[in-house]
Amino acid sequence: MSKNYLLLLLLLLATSCNTEKKKVNEDINYNFTTVFESSNGTETATYEEAINYYKNLASAYPEINIEAVGETDSGKPLHIVTFNSNANFNFEAIRKKKRVILINNGIHPGESDGIDATMLLFRDLAQGKIEAPKNTVLVTIPIYNIGGSLNRNSTSRTNQNGPKAYGFRGNARNFDLNRDFVKNDTKNAKTFALIFHKIKPDVFIDNHVSNGADYQYTLTHLFTQHNKLGGKLGNYLHTKMVPKLEQQLSEANWDITPYVNVFNTTPEKGFSQFMDSPRYSTGYTTLFNTLGMMVETHMLKPYKQRVKGTYELMKKMISITEQDGEEIRALKNKTLTDFALKKTLSIDWEIDSSKTRIINFKGFEGHRLTSEITGAKRLKYDHTKPFTKKVNYFNYFKPKKEVIIPKSYIIPQGLHPIIDLLKLNNIKLEPLLNDSIMTVEAYKIKNYDSRKTPYEGHYLHYNTTVSSSVKDIHFRKGDVIVNTNQFGFRYIIETLEPEAPDSFFNWNFFDTILQQKEGFSPYVWEDNALNLLNSDAVLKAAFEDKKATDKPFSKNWYAQLDWLHKNSDHYEKAHLQYPVYRIKR
Repeated sequence: MSKNYLLLLLLLLATSCNTEKKKVNEDINYNFTTVFESSNGTETATYEEAINYYKNLASAYPEINIEAVGETDSGKPLHIVTFNSNANFNFEAIRKKKRVILINNGIHPGESDGIDATMLLFRDLAQGKIEAPKNTVLVTIPIYNIGGSLNRNSTSRTNQNGPKAYGFRGNARNFDLNRDFVKNDTKNAKTFALIFHKIKPDVFIDNHVSNGADYQYTLTHLFTQHNKLGGKLGNYLHTKMVPKLEQQLSEANWDITPYVNVFNTTPEKGFSQFMDSPRYSTGYTTLFNTLGMMVETHMLKPYKQRVKGTYELMKKMISITEQDGEEIRALKNKTLTDFALKKTLSIDWEIDSSKTRIINFKGFEGHRLTSEITGAKRLKYDHTKPFTKKVNYFNYFKPKKEVIIPKSYIIPQGLHPIIDLLKLNNIKLEPLLNDSIMTVEAYKIKNYDSRKTPYEGHYLHYNTTVSSSVKDIHFRKGDVIVNTNQFGFRYIIETLEPEAPDSFFNWNFFDTILQQKEGFSPYVWEDNALNLLNSDAVLKAAFEDKKATDKPFSKNWYAQLDWLHKNSDHYEKAHLQYPVYRIKR
């Protein structure tokens, strides 16, 4: 075979391959009709349909990329799909010039509005049906709860008006993923953390559907609480981003109201903002100064209407981010500088009833009727009686609990589950280079309550309080120092401070310290306790005083012996001793 013939054959093969690829792309371009559209707004895409759709989009349009990032409990990988007008998908390079919006869909797969709306959005951006942002990159997780999406049914969303079939709220292990962002029980949540810290979004949107009451709106928004976000970034969210979104949607004939946080009552009595603690998606993203919002469409509205509303809302959020991107990034960067000057951080919040926002709320008259089932009074809304009324919206919160910010925390290396989660969340750790005795602030767990029923695989603690003392503790080479002066400072403090509502302590990571490991036999301890009392006049006086003032104690011989044991050198130091220590500034 001649050399020229070989060259000609290679040229023909190359031409054939190029022609075939072009033909495939033409076919793909022609068939980008979603399941939502082909069903006239009555159906939602399955997991396989959604992923194949994005793969085809990425094949057809260089501005779109799809990437498998990590595992989920379902056994299938989690994907991210990125739209960038200049086809650059290196996030280190992207962050130098552009802002990033992360859109999360299908965390509750029965709430499928965002799944279909985002498929339409990415297609329309790629095809030029809507103007592509120049300085903003969009990233979406097409379906976060894959296991729930595969568990498809038509009945579990009891109050929801379409689509015909949808996924289930629980994931492959029946976890509610929107309670897992701090505790990380699932592979889904661990992969979300990888994604989040890979792309470092400036704005986060989590698409949901909800029904706390009946009202005229299709769209409601649940932004992260602005006081909790705090500083100039929180002020920007409260005074600029939220009003801009509401105004722009109103001008497009899409009225929106804050999420109606009521249950089995009427909203015109007033309602409060939902406090998104770090277990929730927007509470978690707030720990890293990302502006977060949940879209909550109204499940009683037709599915087609809800998807279109979600689509319009995301368009407006892109526009706002495009317009304010530089300001958003500057405020995020300034947050760390401001933090270095702070002495305290609020870790728990309560409503400030002295401040409210007045909303011109569009609702329906609600009445209490006698139930034909129970005979009790039941709530029923009358759609023939719409109204617009001024309603108090309580969206100001004040600190309920503050802590003094330490210079650093020290974590014994044996607490590897905690250390692993800190690493997963890009927290910088410094190993102790030598065995050392260090003066630290030590917490003793003073009080706590626990749920009596399981909550997301845990018996969650709450109302936790601690006592504090200064001690000299021996630490070993390899124990971990966590400096608070770093970008993830909120995550560090709100997970390591036991009194924070979503601390690792409250999520049962330290339950082994709550169980006493060593005890006493009463017949042996009786004699030792008597010797202890006879040799310690101060202890004896305190013991006699407690018997005199505490009647149940005075009648309980075992409680008396136990009290003396706990006030002796025999009482184990590990019981109730929180094993993460603070170094003061």
